[in-house]
Amino acid sequence: MKPVYGVREMLSLCAAVLWLSAASAQSYPSKPVRVIVPFPPAGGTDLFARAVAQKLFAVLGQQVVVDNRSGAGGMIGSELVARAMPDGYTLLITSSSTHSINPHLARKPLYDPLRDFAPVVVIASAPNVLVVHPSLPVRTVKELIALAKTRPGQINYASNGSGTLSHLTGELFKLQAGINMVHIPYKGGPPAVIDLMAGQVSALFAAFPTVFGQVRAGKLRALAVSGAKRASAAPNLPTVADTLPGFESSQWWGMFAPAATPTGIVGRLNAEIGKFLGDADVRERFSADGAEPVGGSPLDFAAYLKADYEKWGKVVKETGIRPE
Repeated sequence: MKPVYGVREMLSLCAAVLWLSAASAQSYPSKPVRVIVPFPPAGGTDLFARAVAQKLFAVLGQQVVVDNRSGAGGMIGSELVARAMPDGYTLLITSSSTHSINPHLARKPLYDPLRDFAPVVVIASAPNVLVVHPSLPVRTVKELIALAKTRPGQINYASNGSGTLSHLTGELFKLQAGINMVHIPYKGGPPAVIDLMAGQVSALFAAFPTVFGQVRAGKLRALAVSGAKRASAAPNLPTVADTLPGFESSQWWGMFAPAATPTGIVGRLNAEIGKFLGDADVRERFSADGAEPVGGSPLDFAAYLKADYEKWGKVVKETGIRPE
């Protein structure tokens, strides 16, 4: 026979759970913390992770070790954390590709990004910038859309590769603008930029550091940024959303813990990271990659992740995108 709990017993149980969670947060951490980065060293995610690890070491008083576990587009390292003990000693710092995009592209996803992780905090976010070759007779997003409608299938756009955020951003742009542009995938951003400067392709959604030197030199023309608001790196550039209301595409980086990690530990990590994300040295370090610190609560992150995951899932389904 199952026990029947009254209101008083349930309140006592909830209080006990909250007390244990708070107690675990007060004693945490008592040993080194491992942060898994599911990509190779020296990439953008790795740089953000090492900046956070350095700051956390200073406030937690324990070593915070960055462990690069790359493979399968970041899914191998992410799965490792999803299956880890939920005690706060194995964490994940990753990008939106492993949690918003790749699970929609994998034949057999290794984890559920919404179910298998406890979101801790959004560390940083960076929009792409829409750039075109100067020979293209457009200076605004509105003019690009108008030109594409008069030349259906005749204007192409490059991406960093099939299934990348650069590619999906281009497809989202096509869907919302109601235009037909031909996708030309490349193996990474640099070769795409080289062919764009040579006039082999007409447009590209690219990360700021990849193209802004060429924009300043007049070799490429920037039309807009893909984020929900203007970017501090280019405050004079409008957003795509100024022309296509609701358009938004940003790369984000965040910290996750395994699901069922005590809320006290998640809250402690969130609070400590939130404090130093506003530091001038952190902002300066992130801005070198065209990114800005974000922060916010774990609940904010969970809601944002769900919306981002569903948005890109819809784009993948409607366009039939598959990785090369």
